[in-house]
Amino acid sequence: MRIALITAGAGGMYCGQCLQGNTLAAALRDAGEDVFLVPAYTPLRTDEDDLSLEHVVLGGLNVYLHQRVGVCRWMPPIFMHWLDSPRLLRWIGERAAATAPAKLGPLTVAMLRGDQGPQRSVVQTAVRWLKENVQPEVVHLSTALLAGLGSAIRRQLHVPVVAGLAGEDLFVSQLPEPYSAQARQQLCQHAAELDGLVAPSRHYAGRMAEYLNLPPERITVVPPGLNLAGHLPPGSALPYPRQPSERRRIGYLGRIAPEKGVHLLVEALDILRDRFGDQVELVAAGYLGPAERTYLANIERWLAERRLTHQYRYLGAADRRQKIAFLQSLDVLCLPSIQPEARGLPALEAWANGVPVVAADQGAFPELLAQTGGGLLFRAHDVVDLARNVARLLENPALAAAYARQAQEVVHRQYHAANMAEQIRTLYRRIACTTAMSNP
Repeated sequence: MRIALITAGAGGMYCGQCLQGNTLAAALRDAGEDVFLVPAYTPLRTDEDDLSLEHVVLGGLNVYLHQRVGVCRWMPPIFMHWLDSPRLLRWIGERAAATAPAKLGPLTVAMLRGDQGPQRSVVQTAVRWLKENVQPEVVHLSTALLAGLGSAIRRQLHVPVVAGLAGEDLFVSQLPEPYSAQARQQLCQHAAELDGLVAPSRHYAGRMAEYLNLPPERITVVPPGLNLAGHLPPGSALPYPRQPSERRRIGYLGRIAPEKGVHLLVEALDILRDRFGDQVELVAAGYLGPAERTYLANIERWLAERRLTHQYRYLGAADRRQKIAFLQSLDVLCLPSIQPEARGLPALEAWANGVPVVAADQGAFPELLAQTGGGLLFRAHDVVDLARNVARLLENPALAAAYARQAQEVVHRQYHAANMAEQIRTLYRRIACTTAMSNP
């Protein structure tokens, strides 16, 4: 089957959509499918071999200029092509600060309108390129926020279109009115027309079915899958058991941002110091965008005021090798997200390396911990309960190791890329069959 995976880039940032898109493309190819991983907006950044094409559809510069400068909608194709240069988009993406959702209302609605709105020429250019260069039999969008493009693809190329669901409701809720209501209305309309919708967890599928006014059976649940090469083999004990004289190491892996709750974990460290003294430390790794530098600076200033600087380290963004080494150095990984997470990829990666997890009791985490038995949940936003659950694992290494071993076995058995790809292939085949029957 000829598949176009259109995945929204995130500038210079590692993001769950990019990572999972690349992993899925590799697994589908391994299964014999003809896959084209097509970046949208900006080139992708992944921590594995990048399988994406050099060509970028819906180039971020073109989209921005078409929205802000109306005359650009009549730019000659050669100039639009130059603005879509991956090198140029990558250069800008690595330097530009992420735009807050509060400023993206008109653009979000325009993109959801697809070729029926002010982004008409950008969307039509993308559809034309797909027709001439890919000729897909099925198109898979990484997010329903690309559904405006998906609608144009269905109408003009007459192929089924699938869209992923992962955080669209949270993003739209942060748009100012009237754009938030308009964007939701557009999403509901597109969702009813798309050939398939995919959610990474049962929790999120139920939540989005309600949000999009859809029957639950319209959304297929396909859990995330990891490329397990390089991770700790199943059955291995905790990689670095701590001696009594060594510091217990708490880790955080993810984007450094307020909604990820890093500040809660720092406050929990202050509480844990009362119990463990200097024998506990916090090590964080993950992307820090320009807009969040003040946030991290405030955290580090607070640590200095509490005289905790020597018990904290920030390692920056980690590539695949660094990420695995980081995870294998931990006693426990903490994920204190303020907003509900749709995927929980860092938890799966920790479990793959024999590390237990303490996570907020919302989003995908309760479901993941119920399926893996890989750690403990704390009451979301509750710093005291977070510290209490971390301490429970640090003080009970046998319990922590039991959680980790059980989850490691489950992840290596169920949450691997080949399993994810097979479930997606099954969805594609079912949709293709339904489409063929509807259009004899």
